[in-house]
Amino acid sequence: MRATHKNRKNLKQTFHMIDIWRKKFILSDSEQPTTTEAIRPTESNYEALDAKTFEAIEAESLFHTINQTQTEAGRLTLYRSIARPNQDAGILQQKQMALREMESDPQLYEAITKFVSQAASGEKSLKYLLYGEFVGGLTTEDPSSRTDKLEFGGYGYRQYVDGTEFAVDLVEGAAQVPQPQSSYLRALLDAFRDFGQSRIYALMKGPVYVSGSKFKSKKEKSAFDLFLRFRPSLFKLIPIVTFFAASYGILFFFENFMPQFNVSYIGYGILALTVPVFPILLLAMGVSDRDSIIYPLRKQFRESPGLAKAIEALGMLDELLSFRRYGQALTGDKVLPQILDEKQHRLTVSQARNPLLVQTIPDYVPNDIHLDQAGRVLIITGPNSGGKTAYCKTVVQIQLLGQIGCYIPATQGQLVPAERLYYQVPDPGQLSAAMGRFGHELQRTKEIFFNATPLSLVVLDELSEGTTFEEKMTISEYILKGFHKLGASTLLVTHNHELCELLQKDNIGRYLQVEFMPQGPTHRMIAGISKVSHADRVANAIGFSQRDVEAHLERQSGNHENRM
Repeated sequence: MRATHKNRKNLKQTFHMIDIWRKKFILSDSEQPTTTEAIRPTESNYEALDAKTFEAIEAESLFHTINQTQTEAGRLTLYRSIARPNQDAGILQQKQMALREMESDPQLYEAITKFVSQAASGEKSLKYLLYGEFVGGLTTEDPSSRTDKLEFGGYGYRQYVDGTEFAVDLVEGAAQVPQPQSSYLRALLDAFRDFGQSRIYALMKGPVYVSGSKFKSKKEKSAFDLFLRFRPSLFKLIPIVTFFAASYGILFFFENFMPQFNVSYIGYGILALTVPVFPILLLAMGVSDRDSIIYPLRKQFRESPGLAKAIEALGMLDELLSFRRYGQALTGDKVLPQILDEKQHRLTVSQARNPLLVQTIPDYVPNDIHLDQAGRVLIITGPNSGGKTAYCKTVVQIQLLGQIGCYIPATQGQLVPAERLYYQVPDPGQLSAAMGRFGHELQRTKEIFFNATPLSLVVLDELSEGTTFEEKMTISEYILKGFHKLGASTLLVTHNHELCELLQKDNIGRYLQVEFMPQGPTHRMIAGISKVSHADRVANAIGFSQRDVEAHLERQSGNHENRM
């Protein structure tokens, strides 16, 4: 019971966060809705993933691999999950329970799928209403393909009708979904129900009554309120009838009270002058409705926490469906890893495969991952092209998939959500003349170390390059011992077997090496420290061995002699 109460509290906190995320991501108060660029981590604005790690682990490609969302809200939600992964074990456990319930209840899964699919077909209409610019005229043409803005002809009537109908359909559609058992799904569906009980929903459902700058719903308006009903159409019955009644009244006046004037010349002349005024009157009413009713109303819609939560819930449902479809599309073993709530990071996975490569390489060689108390520092050695980098990326990508609540390509897994994920790779494009390669890479290592915690997962692809062997040994040793004392899960890729032997004396680390057979690498990680180099094999493979160099020089010499 205590665990259930905690999970419900976590979900409640999640929906409190929606009020913050709304302004940043989905229902922004800015002129344009947010894109994925606004969600990507930057050097100054990141959570678990910093910008360099986001690039190094190919997070963008990981997003495209698992993205099977149908709505824009779902796409942004999934992208945000990857760029800013959840660190709350309770919420991740609840997401997994929701996925398992959809697995075991086909009726519920079908109902949620139908609901999200129907919402996807009308989702853009709400975006057009909330962020569109209505440029006037008698047309509702969408010229947005010719401009960077969401510009539309007309005064927003069509967008108002379509956008508000979408919101109403969203609430009514959610009410048709069977009541789920998991608290995560219930919380998402409750967001639609709560919005359906709000004042903003009543205004969107209509009718809306207007008096000056004040708006009332049908429920709020009393019989004595002098409010006019807003009709979202340029052709309004009362003004049209009034206009033509006035025109007829002019004719009637001249015919009955001014017989001395020739009505055929004066009355019909006045009538002929009033006819061109009619379109001008309509356009003036359109401008008035747009500026004094539609724009102020949509400002209230954009600022509505209830609507924001409903759209967020739609995105989160779509994200779950995307996870489900990704899991169904995975060939081979897949699993939802057990999420642990502990004070120190841990990741143990059996037969892990790389999420990006498993679909294109059917016979991908799986490897186990063990980052726990017994092996918190893992050092990987071996020649180039053996699979060290692929293994390290697999570790971080598996962590990331598990930390967003998704399936992982493996047979079994356990993980503690990481507070920080860091991946350091050489970055020669950012070299500073003042520091050189050594200083630049050491600066990055320093940044990682001083921000890492016992709940961090850190991958270091080589250390202290660009200096002497002796200095490299000294610096690498105290850095690795520092991460060990810190308690972060740390992977080091190195060719320096002397460093491994030095750390072994202090019982620091577990050691894996790339397995090589006579015919080449197997891409399997086995216990041990590699002391061999296959540089000659790589040079031969790319045609740049000593023999290739000498043959090239010989040909060049012969060509020179022939020219002589």
